[in-house]
Amino acid sequence: MNHNRVVCFDLEMCCWNENGIGRTGEIIEIGLAEIDLTSGEIVKRAQYYVKPEADEVSQFCTELTGISPRKIEKQGRSLGEVLNSMKKNFGGSNKIYASWGRDDVILQNECAKKGLEMPFREFINLATLFRIQNRLKDKRVGHKVAQEMKGITWEGRQHSGYVDAYNLAKLALVML
Repeated sequence: MNHNRVVCFDLEMCCWNENGIGRTGEIIEIGLAEIDLTSGEIVKRAQYYVKPEADEVSQFCTELTGISPRKIEKQGRSLGEVLNSMKKNFGGSNKIYASWGRDDVILQNECAKKGLEMPFREFINLATLFRIQNRLKDKRVGHKVAQEMKGITWEGRQHSGYVDAYNLAKLALVML
């Protein structure tokens, strides 16, 4: 286990807004940004589009994430292929993975439904850690607000897995 490296990741899923109620489906994007805790740098980034097996990318989802059905059709691969690329390029269970919230559970549930192995075993929920470190108790804070609280400028479009993972990596370098 390499404790000097943490892979920050963010998932985007198919999503719908029905009568003001949001719901999500299958994963359509995984963004990753690896940090080196020794050098204090972001050392690697990647973006993978995932072809959902059953769900379709809605207009609402495209507006929120910028991911169109056409982009998924042209650039998407099966979740299994994407997970293999993640393991190959980021070290899989040799690394600690981190997200803002419980993206690990979302990924674990989808892996279980599709008969796939999780690409990692060690996980840090940075949202929970942020609340503990900043004595926020039961108050939930979004990723962008947390970053602003630490004086870190947000870069890029929110709800892009690639952009969100990069911004999370910047925050993680301050937190860890």
